[in-house]
Amino acid sequence: MDKKLDQRSADNIRALAVAMVEKANSGHPGGPMGGADFMQILYSEFLNYDPSDMTWPFRDRFFMDAGHLSTLMYAQYYLLGSYAKDDLKNFRQWGSITPGHPEVDVKRGIENTSGPLGQGHTMGVGAAIAAKFLQARFGDWMNHKVYGFISDGGVQEEISQGAGRIAGHLGLNNFIMFYDSNDIQLSTSTDEVTSEDTAMKYEAWGWKVVTIDAHSHDEIRKALTNANNETEKPTLIIGKTIIGKGCVAADGSMFEGHCELHGQPIGHTGADYTKTLLNLGANPEKPFDVFDDVSTFYKDIIKTKIAKATKKKAEIKSWSEANKELSNKLDFFLSGKLPELDFESIHHKPGLASRASSSGVLGYLAEHVENMIVSSADLSNSDKTDGFLKKTYALKKGDFSGSFLQAGVAELTMACIANGLALHGGVIPVVATFFVFSDYMKPAIRLSAIQELPVKYVWTHDAFRVGEDGPTHQPIEQEAQIRLMEKLKNHSGENSFLALRPADSAETSVAWKMALENKNTPTGLILSRQGIKDLPSNRGSRYQDALAAEKGGYLVKEVENPDLVLIANGSEVATLVAAAEILESENELKVNIASIISEGLFKLQPKDYQNAVIPKNKPLFGLTAGLPVNLEGLVGEKGKVFGLDHFGYSAPANVLDDKFGFTGEKVSKEILEYLKTI
Repeated sequence: MDKKLDQRSADNIRALAVAMVEKANSGHPGGPMGGADFMQILYSEFLNYDPSDMTWPFRDRFFMDAGHLSTLMYAQYYLLGSYAKDDLKNFRQWGSITPGHPEVDVKRGIENTSGPLGQGHTMGVGAAIAAKFLQARFGDWMNHKVYGFISDGGVQEEISQGAGRIAGHLGLNNFIMFYDSNDIQLSTSTDEVTSEDTAMKYEAWGWKVVTIDAHSHDEIRKALTNANNETEKPTLIIGKTIIGKGCVAADGSMFEGHCELHGQPIGHTGADYTKTLLNLGANPEKPFDVFDDVSTFYKDIIKTKIAKATKKKAEIKSWSEANKELSNKLDFFLSGKLPELDFESIHHKPGLASRASSSGVLGYLAEHVENMIVSSADLSNSDKTDGFLKKTYALKKGDFSGSFLQAGVAELTMACIANGLALHGGVIPVVATFFVFSDYMKPAIRLSAIQELPVKYVWTHDAFRVGEDGPTHQPIEQEAQIRLMEKLKNHSGENSFLALRPADSAETSVAWKMALENKNTPTGLILSRQGIKDLPSNRGSRYQDALAAEKGGYLVKEVENPDLVLIANGSEVATLVAAAEILESENELKVNIASIISEGLFKLQPKDYQNAVIPKNKPLFGLTAGLPVNLEGLVGEKGKVFGLDHFGYSAPANVLDDKFGFTGEKVSKEILEYLKTI
């Protein structure tokens, strides 16, 4: 009996996935074979987008969590015309556009980079929040959906709890997730590692959950139809699938559902490559061909997609003509541009902690940047993002007119959601927590950098001066870890991250200016808990002085022909000012002080500028509240860095400053000892 075209299409996807992995001799064929039915129905009948205009802002979006199922996406988009045959043949090869795990490529339909399980669907939650945020401001016509695809591993990753909790709590009915439940993982069956009731778990978080036979196209259609009609909750479609669906052994018997089909070419398992292709209706001599009837079928699908999108675009055009002011605002949001901002007008009281200065800036931004979403991991009154919150209110189920996301204690989830917000477009995401908890966020920070997303990270309580909370809350090695990202190039050849540790209130304002203007990479602001004495001004305007930080570093104190140059960032700059006063008054030394807010950015400046700030022919002394490596690249082999090589202790901040040697007097003595070695 002839298979229906939708079944033929699904089998074509399976055959292509098998062929890609077999030719590359590397990859994961079993999962794509199991998920092919869902993908075929979703993309042919439900997903709304324009094949002739893939970056159309009001398209539905698909977020893949299980990045190892990349062949499932490449095969599906090959049928839709986004990839050529040679692209599939070059799967996982140097220079190909079909890497082993999908990398964001919106023009071909890939909405997100996924790899580490759990992050992909969480970015989808972020995109759904962005869509709700914009819909609340521009109208219900903006009703596109966000689809996620998750596997057993993604459900098991701890981040799924944060994503599930937040999506359910906010009632993201525009988020629909398919769970490819095949009961097989890379090295075991799932029953060896878990006995939880996944459906009950998601229902407890406020999701609508339905379990289906995900090889039944009618059940898939019904589930997707009901999910699209849901008005209160996100939907989880638990699709029971068979890994390696369609695999055949050499003797002609079926070889489906086996663990070894997960992560290697099927020819390396008990399945037979040629027999499997024949079973799927493919020609083993031409395994990368699209079946003739499927090709005709998909040409009609593409025409239908374009026609539907054209109709939607006409509706949007009518709305735009009737709502010129709103339409212009929406275009401005989507452009990624900033309104005119006057950071110099932001007044700071003397001696503020940089987290408090940041709060003042955020209060200003809340009134001037309408498409900013700020989030905090249950710390808004401590990381001082409440400066923003006081000018708006939190997003909540049924009301997305606010601009603040209360993420709860879920740093990694929050950061992944921010990546999703950025990927969707139209919003500027900001996330905040204590600097020591950046450890929890690191996987998402890395994907921010890889995807070149302009997420703004706010990290407060930046040093051992957190004090009484003790070593668990005192970041020592975190700055070194984050600054490594400044040394790592992204695929555009730029520093993959911009890390800014401002030295006082004026530099904090400038740091925020730099963060907002950085639209190509993520930015981290590393801020103090304790008050910092404002740095002296060379020109009468400390803000105008601090604008030099836009070069990554500059001299906050400069004399002609100095005897030595002192180097720091953050609150240690003020400590160096105090030490310099002693050295000048008691030791008659002439001292320059450099504030290097970002080593990565500083080293992109012309060599003449770098040498003018940090001359190589002068003694160089660096001060850091973290590991000495933070500044060793700036002082060089002949210089010295005074820092910490141990964890902190529980005690008041001023006591720790004294015990660790971070007072002007003690630092001046360290400098004098260093000069004796020159």
